[in-house]
Amino acid sequence: MRRLYVAVSHHGLGHLAQTAPVLEALHARAPDLEFVVRSALAPETLAARLAMPFRHIAEASDCNLVMRDAIRADVPASLAAYREFHRDWPARVEAEARRLDDLGVDAVFSNVGYLPLAAAQRAGLASAAMCSLNWADIFRHYLGGEAGAAAILDVMVAAYAGADLFLRPQPSMPMADLDNTVAVPPVVQAGRVRRAELLDRLGLAAGDRLVLVGMGGIRYRPPVESWPCRRGLVFLVPDDWRADHPCTRALRDTGMVFRDVLASADALITKPGYGSYAEAAAAGVPVLTIPRADWPETPYLDDWLARVARMRRIDEAVLLNGELAAPLAALWAQAAPAPVVADGAAEVAGRLLALA
Repeated sequence: MRRLYVAVSHHGLGHLAQTAPVLEALHARAPDLEFVVRSALAPETLAARLAMPFRHIAEASDCNLVMRDAIRADVPASLAAYREFHRDWPARVEAEARRLDDLGVDAVFSNVGYLPLAAAQRAGLASAAMCSLNWADIFRHYLGGEAGAAAILDVMVAAYAGADLFLRPQPSMPMADLDNTVAVPPVVQAGRVRRAELLDRLGLAAGDRLVLVGMGGIRYRPPVESWPCRRGLVFLVPDDWRADHPCTRALRDTGMVFRDVLASADALITKPGYGSYAEAAAAGVPVLTIPRADWPETPYLDDWLARVARMRRIDEAVLLNGELAAPLAALWAQAAPAPVVADGAAEVAGRLLALA
């Protein structure tokens, strides 16, 4: 294989978090392999995860569920988006297949857009998908009963089923209607523990507790200015919150990439999502999580995290009012299991290199 087309969904940051360690493993095993990365994620976001050279095509490769915020879907807007995306579907697939030919790629690796997979099949190229979910299952859950949904769903399932492989890093949804899936161990890009450096950069004391707050890159902001401030408890919050609170620091103030901050933190507050859960479990960092009850991946993620890590569920209201000291204390009182072994990237890389 000389050149790989990599399609990365822009529905949050978890798809990139899964894909990056696989590309790292591929680059280590095949240094001359070229990567063409198609994603609507910002170049700086990609660069924070991808250390190897790559060509970026700054376009979306898939249609995602439209989100009102990190835990609530906008169903009407999602339905409109999918109907537009599937209007004249054969022409869209044909155009994508021509692009693959023009780029001279040897194979397609998608997380987890189905258009690149359909185009690869049309162009006669090897293809593989990898994700803990697929958009067909998500579409079926939210939109399966809508007019015209059956035809859209058939196209989505056919594209996924036609791939040479669909790799499911654990934990994942079961994907019972696909017979080409292969379960692999968790796929994680490990962060470095830089706690002393982090405390020094933030001007904090050695005994201060650092709690990272992250919602997977999808918009969500509680009224943090009204949170109580407790001595020795500091929250590291997303830059776009622009929080004005004495007990918060913006992530940019750390001068570190997210995964290193996570590995150096005392806890993570988040919502159910593969990247956050898997990276926290691999780093041995305990997790407070808010509900995402209608997201169909949630039970698989929550059940796994509860088995392998310190994890505690809190109502969204607790996060909104900032009364987090007690649930954090209960979380820290739990016995700490060994960090999860997350070596799935090497297996995925080996399977991809065997494709073409």
